This record gives sequence, structure tokens and C-alpha cells, in this order.
Amino acid sequence: MGEHHHHDHDHDCQCNHDHHEHDFITLVDEEGNEALYEILLTIDGEEEFANKQYVLLYPAGIDEDDDTEVDLLAYEYIESASGTEGELKNIETDAEWDMIEEVFNTFAAEQEE
Repeated sequence: MGEHHHHDHDHDCQCNHDHHEHDFITLVDEEGNEALYEILLTIDGEEEFANKQYVLLYPAGIDEDDDTEVDLLAYEYIESASGTEGELKNIETDAEWDMIEEVFNTFAAEQEE
């Protein structure tokens, strides 16, 4: 009798997004609690923010079939000169939020198809 190798194929789930490598980022809140977030989307700024970059984060480990409202976080991403992990900066202007929201809505609409 040959040995029976059991392979777990986790990646043939029925969701239709592709399984590329996700980048994760750890955020620490005021109380010092670490939370792991997944980078959902990296956004290159447009128009007056053309030299900026933004990231959209959502909590890692969320079950996508779950209907709970997930808080998406958006930050300006500042690449560090030394090539280490960049820093996240809170977004302060409505114009930037609007742009990010627009990009996200486009992205979300594409996911629906």
C-alpha cells in the first residue's frame, strides 16, 4: 500500500479575489494594543496630492462572509528614506478623504462583478 498523502488545499475557496501576497501592518492604539491590519489597497494620490501615497487597511483575520461592518482605516503612507517600513500619517483633509472614498468605491464596485 502506498502512503496516502493528504493535502489541505486552503486556497480553493470560492471567493473571487486573487490570492496574491497580502501585506500586513501592525497598528498600536493609544492603550498599546497591537492589532494586525491587512493592506487592502494602496492608493497613489491624484491631482494636488500626486506626490502622496495612501493605504486602506482593514482588520486582518476578518471572515469576508461575515456581515459585520468592518472599519476600514485610511492613512497617508510616508515611505521612509532608509527603506524600512514607512510611517502612517492620519489624513487631515476632507479632499483627501473624498479622493480615497472615490477610489475605494471604484474598487468595491469592481469586486462586485
